[in-house]
Amino acid sequence: MKVLQINAVYNLSSTGRTSTELHHALLEKGIDSYVAYSTTNRPDDENLYVIGNKNDRKLHAFLSRLTGKQAYYSTAATKKLLKYIDSLSPDIVHIRNLHGNYVNMPMLLKYLAEKNIATVATLHDFFFLTGKCVYFTSAECNKWQTGCGKCPNLQNGNRTWLFDRTAEMFADKKKLFGNISRLAFVGVSKWVAEEASKSPIARNATVTTSIYNWIDFDCFKPLDVTDFKKEAGLDSDFIILGVSAIWETRKGLDRFLELSKHLSDNEKILLIGDMPDGIELPENIISVSKTDSVEELVRYYNCADVFLTFSLEETFGKVSAEALSCGTPVICYNSTANPELVGERCGYVVEKNNFDGIVDAIAKVKRHGRAYYSESCIAYSHENFDKQKNIDKYIELYEKLING
Repeated sequence: MKVLQINAVYNLSSTGRTSTELHHALLEKGIDSYVAYSTTNRPDDENLYVIGNKNDRKLHAFLSRLTGKQAYYSTAATKKLLKYIDSLSPDIVHIRNLHGNYVNMPMLLKYLAEKNIATVATLHDFFFLTGKCVYFTSAECNKWQTGCGKCPNLQNGNRTWLFDRTAEMFADKKKLFGNISRLAFVGVSKWVAEEASKSPIARNATVTTSIYNWIDFDCFKPLDVTDFKKEAGLDSDFIILGVSAIWETRKGLDRFLELSKHLSDNEKILLIGDMPDGIELPENIISVSKTDSVEELVRYYNCADVFLTFSLEETFGKVSAEALSCGTPVICYNSTANPELVGERCGYVVEKNNFDGIVDAIAKVKRHGRAYYSESCIAYSHENFDKQKNIDKYIELYEKLING
């Protein structure tokens, strides 16, 4: 079996780390595995192919915003990619995020259909099933279930300056994906798979199923961080942790700022991720810049007494699963895939936008103590997000598609 993954990034962010971990696992099993990507911090891994370059991505981003069409440019880079795929002759092409200003999606999907290559499309977000949106819940828009157009969400996700091309892109995706004879859509949670089943784009797929993102338990595990907490000045406080690549309203930054007004003197918020320019944080919010160091993330998860997410739009919520794997309870809203990640005695699921409920849940965790939840958190994580178990599900899916 020969597998080629295509993703915007390799070993960066959650989708990049997932691509890397799957690549290494397949190689260890003796499966020919390859990854094509646009950006990485690990270019020396074997069997990698870089798509385009920085200038091409900048031009693609400009044209995308100007014309309103996302993933329709990088023509020269995509022609080279298709020649590379020709040279590989893969049995499976596994596509992840194609909306990173690096690949011409119509060219790629048309090629996969014409060459009759079995294709797996992982839904890390909903770009494949909408005109342009990566999320649709906050806009309360269900046009993607029939056909997009007159988009209420043009400035979110893949932004456009002038034109609404969502009807055209939706029609293109329906036709292009519909022409791939062996196609599987994979939701990274049960909620995503259930939503995908409502899509006319996914309706004719060979398989639509869910496979959870996995956690590397060799990395994300309980640690003794006594010394690290002292060094970081976190040893005498009750720590409420939030993690996001970039902090913005959609990820709940405004809610964390509001929460800071309700904390006692020995409670602090620790936010990992890049902050907007010019923002002034109160003294009880500690900000640490985004890190691609897994080791550093694991230490912070273990420093926290509770992990809190205010996000209302999550297809999975990998940071929540990572926190659980380290024995840290999670508090989240009952929205999208969030509640799937919080098992019994793993934290609390609070009704959507119930801020007082969040404050009460934090008080419960503080009263019981982190250790009260840790064993259940770790057990739930191992039961649902085991790397080997979920990678084996992908391999089974590959074999099913290859065998028709």
